[in-house]
Amino acid sequence: MLESKPEYFKIALSTSIAVFGFYQDQLVVLLGNKPHNPFLGAPTLPTSWVEHDKDVTHVAKNVLTEAFGENDLYIEQLNAFAKLYRKPEGRVVNIAHYSLASERMVSKPLLGDYRWVPINEVPTLVYDHNEILEFARERLKRRVKHRPIGFHLLPQEFTFKNIHALYEQSLGKSLDKRNFRKKLLKSKLLVELDKSVTEDGSKKPSMLYSFNEAKYEKLTLKGYDFKF
Repeated sequence: MLESKPEYFKIALSTSIAVFGFYQDQLVVLLGNKPHNPFLGAPTLPTSWVEHDKDVTHVAKNVLTEAFGENDLYIEQLNAFAKLYRKPEGRVVNIAHYSLASERMVSKPLLGDYRWVPINEVPTLVYDHNEILEFARERLKRRVKHRPIGFHLLPQEFTFKNIHALYEQSLGKSLDKRNFRKKLLKSKLLVELDKSVTEDGSKKPSMLYSFNEAKYEKLTLKGYDFKF
């Protein structure tokens, strides 16, 4: 039988959140600055300590509230990051999450010392936060292949160019436009609206789309396999 010893409980918990958004056809991530030593002012993922009587995901949602003034975002627990010397202050296990911010959330003013940074311009972050972010990106890549996550990131009305850019940025690779359009329309996820918009750099109006919410709910539960 496992013996209980006081030293087993001398471990702290924290949670960090990789919050992704999509703005001007760019995948962006929410960063802040470390408010105290060590590494005062260093760029960091949104993070909080987790008290012994608090639920980890509840604490993560409170962090979102500190940044946005609300926490109505998609959030999912990622993994435990528990390298022995990941923090100089002592043994700290980070139960990380990732979250998806809607176009409305990305466009609104942020609270506190937070900012959006394009995913390809993320600097060296404090501790192992680059590792956490990379883990979150891999999770995002898997989800975008099997779940209609664009529903969380795009505005209610969008062009094919917007959703194509979202998938390219999320997967980190170029996608053939014709093949992508064919697969997406076959999924029945999109509703073609009787509207169009002229995008920057284009003389031809672009058709606007919205998501088929009923189909979205079904595919969220059932899943699908987008092979690009």
